[in-house]
Amino acid sequence: MASSPIFTPAISSRTSRARTGFISLPHGRVETPAFMPVGTNATVKAIGAEALAEIGFKIILANTYHLFLRPGPDVVREAGGLHGFSGWKGNFLTDSGGYQVFSLAPFRKLSEEGVKFRSHIDGAALFLSPELAVDIQTALNSDIQMQLDVCTPWGAEEKEAKKALRLTSEWARRAKVRWLEQRGEGYRGELFGIVQGNFYKSLREQSVEEILSFDLPGVAIGGLSVGEPYDVFAEHLAHCAALLPEDKPRYLMGIGTPDYILEAVENGIDIFDCVFPTRTARNGLLFTSFGPLAIKKAQYERDFSPPDPSCGCRVCRGHSRAYLRHLFKSGEILYAMLATYHNLYFLNDLVRKIRYSIQIGKFESF
Repeated sequence: MASSPIFTPAISSRTSRARTGFISLPHGRVETPAFMPVGTNATVKAIGAEALAEIGFKIILANTYHLFLRPGPDVVREAGGLHGFSGWKGNFLTDSGGYQVFSLAPFRKLSEEGVKFRSHIDGAALFLSPELAVDIQTALNSDIQMQLDVCTPWGAEEKEAKKALRLTSEWARRAKVRWLEQRGEGYRGELFGIVQGNFYKSLREQSVEEILSFDLPGVAIGGLSVGEPYDVFAEHLAHCAALLPEDKPRYLMGIGTPDYILEAVENGIDIFDCVFPTRTARNGLLFTSFGPLAIKKAQYERDFSPPDPSCGCRVCRGHSRAYLRHLFKSGEILYAMLATYHNLYFLNDLVRKIRYSIQIGKFESF
C-alpha cells in the first residue's frame, strides 16, 4: 500500500539541494525548512504553548520514552492526546524512544522482538517493540511518529552497525504493518522511517534502499551528530541526503545550532530538532546575530543594551543584558523563561530568513 503524499515542494536552489516546501499534517501545514523545539515531557522547558505559537512554531517534538514512563500513554489518551493534554494546538512529532534506549546502553538488551531496558526513574524492567512504539505514539495522537530504531555511537565497528541496520529495517517493516492497522481504526498521524548505517557509506546506502522500500510518508536520517567531528558529520550527511527522494519530507534528527542548520538546509533537509537552544539558554548562553553571548560574564553587569540590538523579540525589546545577568545570577525562574523565548525566537527567525533566501535565489550568499 503506497503512502499518500504529505510534502509539497515549492522552490529549490539552483546551486545546492536547499529547498522550501510544505508538510501537510492533521494540525496544520508546516512551512519548510523548519526547526522543531524539543518538548520532552509534552512541554518545551521554560516556555508555554502560547509563547511558542506567538514566535511562529507550527510543530514541536515530544519524547515517547519519557511519556511512556510518566504519565503513561493511557493518561494522555484520556486527556485527548498530546494536544488536549498540553494545550499545544499545533503539530507534534514524537520520537520512538530509540535514542533514549541507545543512551541507556549499559541497561538494555536488544533482540529481534524489541529492546529490554530499565527505567531511569525507578529501575523497573520494561520492553519496547516496534509495534508497541506505534501503539504508544498512536495513544499520544502524534501528527508524525517515528519508527523504533537502533542508533549506534560514533566509533562503532562495522559489525555492530550492520546489526543495528538490520534491526532498524525489520522494525520499520513491522511498524508500518501496525501503523496501517491504527490508520484503519481512525488514527490520522504519519509514520517516518529512519536511515541508520553509522559512518559507513555502503551501509547508509543499504539502509536508504531498505527504508524507502516501505514507502512511508517521510524519511529521517538518524545516527548523525552523535559525537563525531563536524567535517565527518558534513561528509556523511551530504552522502546520505543525496540518496533521498524529492517527493518525501526529510528529517535530520538532533541538530539545532546555526552552522549545523545551514549545513542541513544546503543538503535538502526539511525539518530538524535539538535541545541545544533551550538548554544553553537556561545555562546562560544567548544566541545573537554577532555570535553567542555568555550572560553571566561580569562585563554585562552595567550593560543596559538589549541582548541583541538586531533582534525583534519581546525580550530584546523590553530587557537589558544587565537585567538578564541579574536574573541569572540570582537563580530567578524568569531568567530561564526570557532566555528560552529569545533563543527560540532567534532560531525560528534564522530559519525564516533561510527560507526567504531560498525563495529569492540567494541562499548561498546568505
